[in-house]
Order: sequence, then structure tokens, then C-alpha cells
Amino acid sequence: MSIITLTSDFGNLDYRVAAMKGKILSLNPEVNIVDITHDIQAFNLIQTSYIFRNAHKYFPKGSIHILSVDSFFHKSRKNIVYKSDGSYFLASDNGLLSLIFFDIKPEAIYEITLNSRFDDIVSFTSTDIFVPAAVHLANGGLPEVIGRKIDSVKELLFPKPVHNESERMIIGEVMYIDNFGNIISNINKEIFEVASKGAQNFTIKFRNLSLSKIFLSHTEVVSDWERETEYHGQSAAIFNDSQLLELTIYKGSKKNGAKSLFGLNVGENIYIEFF
Repeated sequence: MSIITLTSDFGNLDYRVAAMKGKILSLNPEVNIVDITHDIQAFNLIQTSYIFRNAHKYFPKGSIHILSVDSFFHKSRKNIVYKSDGSYFLASDNGLLSLIFFDIKPEAIYEITLNSRFDDIVSFTSTDIFVPAAVHLANGGLPEVIGRKIDSVKELLFPKPVHNESERMIIGEVMYIDNFGNIISNINKEIFEVASKGAQNFTIKFRNLSLSKIFLSHTEVVSDWERETEYHGQSAAIFNDSQLLELTIYKGSKKNGAKSLFGLNVGENIYIEFF
């Protein structure tokens, strides 16, 4: 059974997600539809790329992924398909796919030409363009039938951390805040290990606060499970599943997590000083 995943900034209150699913099932009632998330902040491509990049790798090869974020129709903007590792990724040409695949070159890129005639009216990109293209691919159809190969698309770049060797410092920033209030930075483990060579200690600084240890996981914060409740609310830094530096509060939530207690927002700086 073919799999089509949906990721959007539509939310679940309005009709748009249901319309996409209804259109898919009208074209092929046997398709397995999987929601990744519809709670993306409106037009937030950085957030989308972080969430989707960490989710899609668990899906089997041959899956079809629709990314309806910042996807409202513009005549001057292409809609594209990336083919990578046997799967297909559909999105508007807004730079999102370049963020997701910043370290991977796709096998091919296609501009979707389903609605290229001037008498075709597109009222909703996701149902009028993405869904028919996705169902065609899920049915085993060739991408050349619904699109034409292109060589270039709009590219965006993640803000990269800066390693200031003379000051023995990494300067990064908050990239994402998750559902538990955890603060994810753009400082990865690789740049940390390079910058920390020869250093005996380090300090992670943000606003007027600091931490001096990085744990291997959220649960490593607890050293004695018989007294586990005593650790609730303890602040910590870890390298998360994506190997990115994360500031966290043990068993925190949106109300009492790192976001609330540290007060950091997306785009604010985080510093690591070595000495």
C-alpha cells in the first residue's frame, strides 16, 4: 500500500487538511495517509525543515511526502518535486526543500506542470497540484509525466554557528522550541568537539544564565532513580537526537519548561566559552 504523508501550516481547525485527504481518497481510496504535523507556525520554513527532517527518515522508501507550508498559489512561483533515495517530496519552490536536503543532493528535481495551461484555475495548491501529483507517483507513475526536469530551485541556508578561534568561543542561536519547551540551538556536536580540543572546561551562556555540563540524554540528568522526583525542574544541556545542543528542564512542559524559565526566543544567541 502506498504512503502519502502530509505536513502543513494549516492547523486542524479549518477545512484544508480534510480537503487534502478527501481529494487523495477520491483519486485512490487505497492510499495510506499519514499526518506528520499540521501545527507548523504559519510560513515557518526553519521549523518545518527541523521537524520534517527528523521525521521522514523513519518512513519506508517509496513514500510520497507533501509539504504544504507557505504553499498558497502564485503564478510566478513553481511547485516542485524532489526525488531522493526512492521517495518523493512535493513543495512550493520557496526554499524549504533546500533546507531539508542541505547536505544531500537529490537524484532529480522536477517542476510540476499539471496545471501549466493558462485556462487551468488553481484555487488551492495542495488539492489542485500537490495531491494529483502525489497520487500519480503513489500509483507508480513516472515523475516525467507530471513535470519537467529542472536544474535549479530557490535555496535557503540555515543560520550557522560561528567558531571564533581567537576568543575560544562558539556563537550560535536558538533555532527551534519544541512541545516540551526545550530550546534547540544550531550548535551541533561536531563543531563543539572541534572547538573544545585542548580545553579543560567550558561554559554555555545565554542571557544572564550559564551551564557548565552537557549530558548525553534527558534521563542522564537523573543520577539516582530512587530520588527521581527531586530532579524535576533541574536545568540541563544535552546533545539531542539530531546532535544539536538543547537546553532543557527535566520533565518540563510548555508552562514550566526551558522556554518559560530561561525566557529565550527563536533567534537569540547562545554562547559557549572554552578555557
